Amino acid sequence: MGGSAVGQTADLRSDTLTRPTTGMRAAMVEAEVGDDVYAEDPTVAALEEQVATLLGHEAALFMPTGSMANQIGLRLHAGPGSEVISDHLAHVLRAELGAAAAFSGITTRSWVADRGRLDVDTALAVMVPDGGAYQVSTACVVVENTHNFGGGTVQPLEDLRRLREGTRAAGVGVHLDGARLWNAHVATGVALADYGACADTVSVCLSKGLGAPVGSVLVASADRIAQARILRKRMGGGMRQVGLLAAAGRYALDHQLDRLAEDHRRTAAVARALGGAVPDVVDPEQVHTNILVLDVGAAGWAAADFVAAAGERGVLGYPTDARHARYVWHLDVDDPMTQHAEGVLLELLDRGGVAP
Repeated sequence: MGGSAVGQTADLRSDTLTRPTTGMRAAMVEAEVGDDVYAEDPTVAALEEQVATLLGHEAALFMPTGSMANQIGLRLHAGPGSEVISDHLAHVLRAELGAAAAFSGITTRSWVADRGRLDVDTALAVMVPDGGAYQVSTACVVVENTHNFGGGTVQPLEDLRRLREGTRAAGVGVHLDGARLWNAHVATGVALADYGACADTVSVCLSKGLGAPVGSVLVASADRIAQARILRKRMGGGMRQVGLLAAAGRYALDHQLDRLAEDHRRTAAVARALGGAVPDVVDPEQVHTNILVLDVGAAGWAAADFVAAAGERGVLGYPTDARHARYVWHLDVDDPMTQHAEGVLLELLDRGGVAP
């Protein structure tokens, strides 16, 4: 855990900034390893089995990055010239640098979603399950839970189940980008297997709130994971004695999952303070987990200027567009840092700035 905010910076740019804890470092040093390209690393195998079981799927594959896990997940559903659809703020569309098109020849379409919230009726209406010779056929719907650019939005389980029913009837797949699915689980109490049952493929990240230094896992059927292993090697993701990293992921799941509730508590407290003082900037009721997105434009700020001003005062954030700034709580941000961040953000919002 980080120390006092005094003399330190509250780095809230992302929950990817966490550093391995002492216990995690020890687990990494002690890990039993083998060559994972030959599927001979026992620690990787144990992690894959653990995550597949948690999510209620047959098999899993350890990946170096979340983007690779997502892109291989999409490729398992869609080939060149077919289509993946998602909301307009989805990470797979907005932040993976066009990988679906560049690597797999997949086209994409999107619908506008409020705070990334899944609109089942719209998603089903956008699908073209069999476009024939006239339209691109939809192969997969992507849902993000929790939703990053939506502000940590949790997708309701009943919506995910209804989407799964509609897509199955149409012969369309579902990929769940669950980079922060752990946060949704902790915030709602919904079992991970219940979330996993709503999708054919699910990616989960170990290097965000859980605090591992690297790694994601893709889960699916055994047949799909066998194909994913080929795709991972083809994309340059074959890894050797990677049990050192898988051990960090196992430690994170065993010791640092439940503590995500602390990140949620701190984020909610700041949201209440800011929303109470400057209501147009954030609705505390819409802050579900560890991500706080502020509409600083409502307070007269350009997001880049606001983030820069807060950064000069020791609170780092990320401008998601011209008028919104994102702040993310994680393992290395404690209560004193949170209090410091709240004070700085409140001061700047009260003062106002330059409109975008």
